[in-house]
Amino acid sequence: MRRFGVAKFGYMAMLAFTVCGSFWLEVVLKTGVLRRWKRVLVSVLPVSLVFIIWDAYAISQGHWFFNPERTLGIYGPLNIPLEEYLFFIIVPMAAILTIEGVTTVKPHLREKEFGKDEK
Repeated sequence: MRRFGVAKFGYMAMLAFTVCGSFWLEVVLKTGVLRRWKRVLVSVLPVSLVFIIWDAYAISQGHWFFNPERTLGIYGPLNIPLEEYLFFIIVPMAAILTIEGVTTVKPHLREKEFGKDEK
């Protein structure tokens, strides 16, 4: 029995929960990650590009697929769904926000793990 098409929002819901679980750190802890958007782009885009190419190859070879009943049905270049493109942006940003949040609360970890702060 179909559940009113709710399943197609599953991937998007996971992305929304990821945003809710980490992006509040920017506001509450004032990590400044989004203020330094060029640095974020330089960190996220090269890795995202590699994984998008990998996804495209895996899809084209039949090694990987996205169930159309579990996605919104919006496909971008290389036959990759919108949710996957967003995944490669949101998840790395969530990781950066989490690292910045931890090192904001515990500044001694920043110097120990990452060297002197540039602020």
